[in-house]
Amino acid sequence: MNSFALAALVLVLENFVGYPPALQKLIGHPVEWIGKLITYIDEGLNDPEVSPEQNRRHGILAVILLCAAVGIPTWILAKTLVQHPYGWMINVVLATTLIAQKSLRDHVTAVDRALNVSITAARAEVRKIVGRDPEMLDENGVAKAAIESLAENTADGITAPIFWYALLGLPGLVVYKAINTADSMIGHKSEKYLNFGWAAAKLDDLVNLPASRLTGLMFAAAAWINSKRDAQNALRTMWSDAGKHQSPNAGWPEAAMAGALGVRFGGPRQYDGEMVDLPYMGDGRDVERADISRGLELYDRALIVLLITAVVLAMDLSL
Repeated sequence: MNSFALAALVLVLENFVGYPPALQKLIGHPVEWIGKLITYIDEGLNDPEVSPEQNRRHGILAVILLCAAVGIPTWILAKTLVQHPYGWMINVVLATTLIAQKSLRDHVTAVDRALNVSITAARAEVRKIVGRDPEMLDENGVAKAAIESLAENTADGITAPIFWYALLGLPGLVVYKAINTADSMIGHKSEKYLNFGWAAAKLDDLVNLPASRLTGLMFAAAAWINSKRDAQNALRTMWSDAGKHQSPNAGWPEAAMAGALGVRFGGPRQYDGEMVDLPYMGDGRDVERADISRGLELYDRALIVLLITAVVLAMDLSL
């Protein structure tokens, strides 16, 4: 069975099953295990007493050690599974643990439902999926934060893992998640990680580059299912506004979704008590609460586009 067929099976299985809460309670989640490994490496190599150049080299070594620590055992496991007639089934099940279709949908849906309860409950739910401070957000602000997170996390939580899984198999998927997790933990520009986390941040930018563009195209294709005009607006906004984002990758799916929904993302928001004035993406109206359901509908259609693409490529390779 070729890699694109396996990727299609992963998408179908994870979409319905996700990562069982009982299993997470029992043994934790693979990303949590990777996080503990990153913490261990961080504590051993991140030395604020050395020069910035030396600490940057330590950060490069940290990323190399991390990728080797997760990649080599996974490569051996993948090779072992190939030798067994039903090894592909185990491979698929293992891969579903690092894809986030169901959990992302569930988290954004939880924000929408919490808005029926209170703004306080909604802020608590959106805090789970965004980095900004939600305390000052009103109902529309919560909705905007949720949809922006939905767009961005589609790329690094679904498209990128599946891309690297289809390209390099289970080792590619696991190494990607390790890099992405390292970026979220040590790749930010705080005093502690400005130099040590440089390699993690740059490598994450690189490995997310293909999937971020693909996700933008997925949203445009998903919009076309509903309206040709929405698709054109998604493509136009992505092309004109993606570069306005601070991240070299996050702007592509966010701008595409903003264009498809006819809204605008970006603008002022608060991080760690500090107000940051970011440029807008899209020239539509401000986001409203009703746009959460519209964003989720676009998200679901985009996942169908991704699945169909995997199936078509699998069929082409099998001919």
